[in-house]
Amino acid sequence: MNITTSQPSEDRKRHGEHILIHMTYIAKNVDLDSGIELTRALEYWRRYFEENDIVSALVISEGYFVQSFQGTRPAINTALEKILDEHSTIVPNIVNIEEVESRQWKGFLVKHLTSSVEDEEHALKNFSAGSDYNPYLMRSSQIESFLNAVFENAESN
Repeated sequence: MNITTSQPSEDRKRHGEHILIHMTYIAKNVDLDSGIELTRALEYWRRYFEENDIVSALVISEGYFVQSFQGTRPAINTALEKILDEHSTIVPNIVNIEEVESRQWKGFLVKHLTSSVEDEEHALKNFSAGSDYNPYLMRSSQIESFLNAVFENAESN
């Protein structure tokens, strides 16, 4: 009897479902406009992540995406494959991937940075490697710090 009751648990562990992954990538938005098309895509991904128990923090600014998402190893692998398959013009550059003990974010968080003083401070003064906002010029530690600063009040920790 013990073998039967422990078998489903072992099957779940076989593919890494018990391991949480934190992955961060950057990308340049070259295809979606900033209006209805982008809004539809964000809603699609919000639902997809919710259905697959993935949490996410996404910053959109000046045509760039900086996104961190967290979930089980199989869920993250499937989500990355789906992003690559469905958005061939958006080639994500993975800047960080690591195993974590718990999810940092709650739900699907999105922040559109603007030219406001507060957003300029986050994007340029504290984390940018140059005078213009460009996450491709930032080190992975700067990108993670940038996301943490933008979403500091939304963290679950």
